[in-house]
Amino acid sequence: MFNPCAVIPVYNHPATVRAVVERVRAAGLPCVLVDDGSHAECARTLDELAGEGLARLLRRHVNGGKGQAVQDGLRHAAALGYSHALQIDADGQHALDDIPAFLDAARRRPDAVICGAPAYGADAPRSRLYGRWLTRVWVWINTLSSAIPDAMCGFRVYPLAPTLALLARCNPGRRMDFDIAVLVRLHWRGVPMVWLSTRVSYPAGGVSHFKGLRDNLLISRMHARLFFGMLPRAPSLLARRLTGRAP
Repeated sequence: MFNPCAVIPVYNHPATVRAVVERVRAAGLPCVLVDDGSHAECARTLDELAGEGLARLLRRHVNGGKGQAVQDGLRHAAALGYSHALQIDADGQHALDDIPAFLDAARRRPDAVICGAPAYGADAPRSRLYGRWLTRVWVWINTLSSAIPDAMCGFRVYPLAPTLALLARCNPGRRMDFDIAVLVRLHWRGVPMVWLSTRVSYPAGGVSHFKGLRDNLLISRMHARLFFGMLPRAPSLLARRLTGRAP
């Protein structure tokens, strides 16, 4: 059964979240909004969207981070009977016109994570591009492959059964480290991935909750943990690569 929904973590995006929800609903997807401790203005907007029947609202009264909000949303989606969840940001960065292509790919490969391979424009900050390049190298090391071209784009469709099986065993990350770590750990488990090119924009005046020093330190620690987690898995990862057996 293929029964998808969208899971949208929200932390203080009152100016953009309604447009994102409306576009997602226009693509035929029900929405699960996860309020990650937003301030009053954004909380009112989310209440309005839920009251209008445009979304189901899951509320976290204390901000716990994007990764924890996504995890809670995925579990809630499964409890509601959905089989797959499209993760998408509330800030309007992602190319919402690509939703049908992602859903079509997930319908054809329900066992796979459908991942966004981001295409950046001139508005992308150089510091973010350098950080993504460094993360890409670490992900190659921690998977002993080039199977994950970009682990930081949060526009993806998860098959809920294998993803929740992973979350039952570990917490890949509570903040900005989640998007990277969950893909690496799903790769370790042999979950297939399909990559679709998608535009990522950085609109002027956009709200970003990426904190340079804090989140870069967090991601660096996460890469170190993944490295030591990779070492005992190295023989099987190398064997997978040598035999050409793609997850």
